[in-house]
Amino acid sequence: MAREKNFAVAASSQWTDEEDGVRLPAGEVHAWLPGQNQTVCGLPLHRAQLSRFPHVSWADALPESGGKADGVKRVCPRCQSVAGRGGSGRRSWRRIDPRP
Repeated sequence: MAREKNFAVAASSQWTDEEDGVRLPAGEVHAWLPGQNQTVCGLPLHRAQLSRFPHVSWADALPESGGKADGVKRVCPRCQSVAGRGGSGRRSWRRIDPRP
């Protein structure tokens, strides 16, 4: 059984929420697993000059979620295909009756 992955966010820029004073992602966002030096799509964090946001989950960084995604301009399509829309890492489809 595969374990569920908790994807965090790496982004090209940042902004600070005036109410909470918390750093939040802006610009282009990528899915990232804490403890690794690259995004899920294979982009190296340091070379691409991406900032890490371990306190922001992938689901919160998607523009349709609202909340912490006010500064997000673009979501990496490769990261979104791996991490999904909900961030659980599971596929959105399921094989019901496989061929023998």
